[in-house]
Amino acid sequence: MENILVAGANGTTGKQIVKQLSETRNFKPVAMVRKNEQMAQFETAGIATVLGDLEQDVSHAFKNIDKVIFAAGSGGKNVKGVDQEGAKRLIDASKNSNIKKFVMLSSMGANAPEKAEQLQEYLKAKQNADEHLKNSGLNYAIVRPGALNNDNATNRIQLKEKLSQSGEISRADVAQTLVSALNDDIANKVSFEILNGDTLIGEALEKFSKK
Repeated sequence: MENILVAGANGTTGKQIVKQLSETRNFKPVAMVRKNEQMAQFETAGIATVLGDLEQDVSHAFKNIDKVIFAAGSGGKNVKGVDQEGAKRLIDASKNSNIKKFVMLSSMGANAPEKAEQLQEYLKAKQNADEHLKNSGLNYAIVRPGALNNDNATNRIQLKEKLSQSGEISRADVAQTLVSALNDDIANKVSFEILNGDTLIGEALEKFSKK
């Protein structure tokens, strides 16, 4: 089994990622949280945890880690410090630890923040983090969903490098896409957008990866 460090494990999407990882055969989650009081919820479920603040050095969190999912966010409170520089810090630590794959939760619109009517600062931070990852030399998958909602999982998405529409997608389906993208034989050194759709997540990733 591969150990997967989940940055932002205490977030709404992060919790879904940790849960889904814990239900797989191949992956074991390591929940990275910022505060001591956030650890108990994971530890009582038998999930490994590590304290790590993305605004500080996080290299200590990489002991026995194979791959990384970045799902952290400041919720608009410290976009540059967390969404941009925190992501860069985690990418650099991943490179120093010879991580096999880095899966980034980005956002639709991060490829062209200047065209957005709102959230330009956030999208620019995500763009900078994504570019840092692309230039890091790491194997990566950058996943850019539309607006997130809390609907139940459908296990189906639409996926393209660039979708020609905006829309929504459930956090559960985003989490499943991120977990699936960890696999070695799909989604290597690519970025793509996802929304609600009709194609099974695994099938959509496989088709995209064969292009």
